[in-house]
Amino acid sequence: MKQFAALFHELDASTSSLAKQTALQRYLQSAAPADAAWAVYFLAGGKPRQLVPTKLLRLLAQEAAGLPEWLFVESYEAVGDLAETISLLLPPPTEMHDLGLAVWIEAHLLPLRGMRPEQLSEALRSQWRRLAPEERLVYFKLITGGFRVGVSRLLVTQALAAVGALDPKRVAQRLMGYTHIAGQPTAADYAALISAESGGERDQQTSGQPYPFFLAHPFNLPNEQFDAALGPPSQWIVEWKWDGIRAQLVKRAGRVWLWSRGEELVTDRFPELAQMGETLPDGTVLDGEIAVWREDRVQPFAELQKRIGRKTLSPKLLRETPVVLLAYDLLEWEGRDLRALPQAERRVLLDDLLTAAQHPSLVASPMLHGDWQDLARQREAARAMGVEGMMLKQREARYGVGRTKDVGLWWKWKIDPLSVDAVLVYAQRGHGRRASLYSDYTFAVWDGPLEAEDRKLVPFAKAYSGLTDAEMARVDAVIRKTTIESFGPVRSVTPTLVFELGFEGIARSTRHKSGIAVRFPRMLRWREDKPVEEADTLQTLAALLPS
Repeated sequence: MKQFAALFHELDASTSSLAKQTALQRYLQSAAPADAAWAVYFLAGGKPRQLVPTKLLRLLAQEAAGLPEWLFVESYEAVGDLAETISLLLPPPTEMHDLGLAVWIEAHLLPLRGMRPEQLSEALRSQWRRLAPEERLVYFKLITGGFRVGVSRLLVTQALAAVGALDPKRVAQRLMGYTHIAGQPTAADYAALISAESGGERDQQTSGQPYPFFLAHPFNLPNEQFDAALGPPSQWIVEWKWDGIRAQLVKRAGRVWLWSRGEELVTDRFPELAQMGETLPDGTVLDGEIAVWREDRVQPFAELQKRIGRKTLSPKLLRETPVVLLAYDLLEWEGRDLRALPQAERRVLLDDLLTAAQHPSLVASPMLHGDWQDLARQREAARAMGVEGMMLKQREARYGVGRTKDVGLWWKWKIDPLSVDAVLVYAQRGHGRRASLYSDYTFAVWDGPLEAEDRKLVPFAKAYSGLTDAEMARVDAVIRKTTIESFGPVRSVTPTLVFELGFEGIARSTRHKSGIAVRFPRMLRWREDKPVEEADTLQTLAALLPS
């Protein structure tokens, strides 16, 4: 545990990718394999389920620190991060330990989940007495589910590749599924990540492992610059950018696996796609988008969410929200890895496969045609169709790993976001370097027009991105001056600030007081020119809802 905590602090203190890469390799070369297995899990994005109820953790920490509730709350507000607050407030340890990360996770942390409150209280106190101050921050971040550090999955992949003298692409493929939420990596799993490449691995006839996803770069140049930047459209395959769940369907050795881009195995969530996969030949891997499909068109993402959030899928739900796989790439055919083929060749093979399959749950993502002006006009219909814009894929591009440009390019040419002018009504401190700033905001719109009597502001969205550091510092100063009331870490403020909020989608919602939910809200600009009274209304939001 001490070694992993030291690595965490070293990574957190540096902004140099080279320094982080050096630290990762040094740790992996010296750590016990079981400890390295868990370190890779957390650093590559793995997050186990919450182990301890936050309310109980705060209460026990407050008691252990010997603080009244108001002082603990004030401390939390000042720090802005619960794990860091508790690690700073606890009294010094009274015992020593020499346990590694794996023992701490498997013998001490994971058993916390499901303990009775009285058992849990004693177990936590016993653990805190043994942890040095520098270990406690990592410990509390792990049990609260808030572990994150400035290391990308790519950086971890490169470190593993260096330690194992492997091609990073092979390591990236081995990492697929490694960070599943229910995963418990072992020393053998870590050894498999860095072991020499085997002949069986090159011929994956029976493995359900998907390929690392190839990701697109954003593209937002004016239309008149397309020819100069991209060349003619004939060099590109153009498709709609679907608003669904990116997935790979793997069919090998008579079995079917369906993987989301988040490396979650979702086969059981979409039984109709699993049944469709059973009709495909062994040695087939498709890349595409899962979407609800009715009346020969994609339905809003909110329809898909009805299935994502359910523990059980009733026959009624399956009938009302039928899904398809909108396929746009063929990564493996008859057991042969096709990723080194040009995009155009893979597309021809894909179309041949879909024509032969003729399954209602397998739909080809249509290709679009025209010059750049024609395509721009077609793109204007994207929102009405329930799509996010267009994808531009180089015809000669190979299928890469992650957001890379070394084997070709995919661009995502998204439509402009929907937007409204909204009023900041609540604020909360951020995390990390923003822990001392009010940077997380709740926004509201009016429930009636300007001339209406007794109209009120109704909260509808939260956002924390889009402002520069200088703008955020100015907003923070206003929040401190206009605070009306505090609710723990949240402050209610006098409505004085208006922002243009952008978002990707909008839908009706019974879970929100406003009756409306928006996707991926962020601040586009601070409307210092606009008085609060002229901010938008619920009627403005309703007008943006898809018909």
